[in-house]
Amino acid sequence: MSKTYIFGHKKPDTDSVLSAIALSYLKNELGEETEARILGSINKETAFALNYFGLDIPKYLNDVKLQLKDVNYHKGFFIKDTASIYEGYQLMLKEGLTGLPVVDSNNTFTGLITIKDLSHTIINENVEDLYTSYENLMLVLKGEEILRFDTDIIGKLIVAAYRSTTFIENTTLNQDMILIVGDRHSVIEYAALNGVKLIILSGDSEIKEEHIEIARKNKVNIIRTPYDTYHVTRLVCLTNYIKTMLRSYNPAKFENTEFVDTVIDINNKLKHTNYPIVDKKNKCLGLLKITDLSEKNPKKVILVDHNEKAQSVEGLEEADILEIIDHHNLGNITTNNPINFRNMAVGSTCTIVYTMFKERNVEIPYKIAGALISGIISDTLILRSPTATKKDVEAVNDLASIINFDYKEYGMQLLKAGTSLEGMSKEDVLYNDYKLYTVNNKTFAIGQFFTMNFSDIEKELKEYVEVLDKVAEANNYVLVALYVTDIINNGSYVLYNRKAKDVMDVAYDKDVQEGYFVEGCISRKKHIVPEIMSIIES
Repeated sequence: MSKTYIFGHKKPDTDSVLSAIALSYLKNELGEETEARILGSINKETAFALNYFGLDIPKYLNDVKLQLKDVNYHKGFFIKDTASIYEGYQLMLKEGLTGLPVVDSNNTFTGLITIKDLSHTIINENVEDLYTSYENLMLVLKGEEILRFDTDIIGKLIVAAYRSTTFIENTTLNQDMILIVGDRHSVIEYAALNGVKLIILSGDSEIKEEHIEIARKNKVNIIRTPYDTYHVTRLVCLTNYIKTMLRSYNPAKFENTEFVDTVIDINNKLKHTNYPIVDKKNKCLGLLKITDLSEKNPKKVILVDHNEKAQSVEGLEEADILEIIDHHNLGNITTNNPINFRNMAVGSTCTIVYTMFKERNVEIPYKIAGALISGIISDTLILRSPTATKKDVEAVNDLASIINFDYKEYGMQLLKAGTSLEGMSKEDVLYNDYKLYTVNNKTFAIGQFFTMNFSDIEKELKEYVEVLDKVAEANNYVLVALYVTDIINNGSYVLYNRKAKDVMDVAYDKDVQEGYFVEGCISRKKHIVPEIMSIIES
């Protein structure tokens, strides 16, 4: 079963992170294999909630783009460099492939053999030197072991093709020679006495016991094969270690984490058929036949607290979206197949996840109850936001009874943790809770930051506006606004890039100066985005 990733939007807030954690727990309890992830750094408020309830920060998810490890390439398809050329050829024929990665004893990739290389060896090459093993010779020649002293067999091939007397009189044998011979007993005796490296007896030839004893004394290896001399001379070259075929060039290869689109771009230039696949340590994992790219296993994902492509993970279009759990307006994400899409008009995604626990009759443990109540309290400002519903109130009361604490007191601690400006740059404040929206091919951005004292931001108002101007200019956004929501005074101070003043004036039907206070404006979803979107859309 492949793992499913559950995550919120790119600028994680408490509701998106904690709903992902809680939903992952629920799915796993129901027998699925899921993991909560985040798409960016968590803010101070979320860190406070996780620490308070002893929850780990989810791992970062950079993208869900297709990688080679998501492709059904020929995993485990490679051959040891000490295997025979014959084995390599047979393996390629069996698998119907035209390339074969070669590895050493540690499975480290050393080179690539192609069917063209093998064909050249089989048809054209006249091999005189042998560099192989006793085992390879036994396998390829269907041999019978007579005497074995060496593992590696290295030497120059020679065939006893003349009359025995002619051969003995005109041929000098030594320990670096490998003799192919039939039932010529005098030649066999001559070879054994001279201590050749190996005697290959063709045609199941008999060998005298006294000759075996001489060979044993001189540590001469002997193999008997049913093949006649002609066939032995044709086959023996295929017993060579396949590493003897490797050339000095470094063939193109890919790590299994490489993106599929990158592989396609490179292949459009190289036009190769096969590519070895390795890991970061150059351990061979298999072979990619370029046509394998059509057989993909996209990453499985579940989205929480968003359904806008611009707010989601890189490469989402290459993933398999199984489900979306959200409480915002419908966005622009499309899927190839029908999915479970749960969208409820409640104040928090955590409220929806809480409802799912109840529907499936799954017990909510202490830590998960803490995660859920934190998300609801954060998104509804301790149930004071106009987005808060009866379902949010019911969920908070039930979860508070599980945790056995005063949720209002905890809520103030949670929100206070998120309002501290200590150690934060102007960009940090903007991106603390930042979302992109697109309408009629125009993109605008809304950042929201909660505070209990606006004066700290007001002192540096000009610098904040300059940051908004730069972000809007760099990304060609029609508007970049920062709403500094005052929890105590129940409203928001508005900052925006200066080129968007007309948009703000029309949205609020007045001359909106930087730092203007909008009374009762505390919900981005209800009070901010609809107003801005209607102006940009018109």
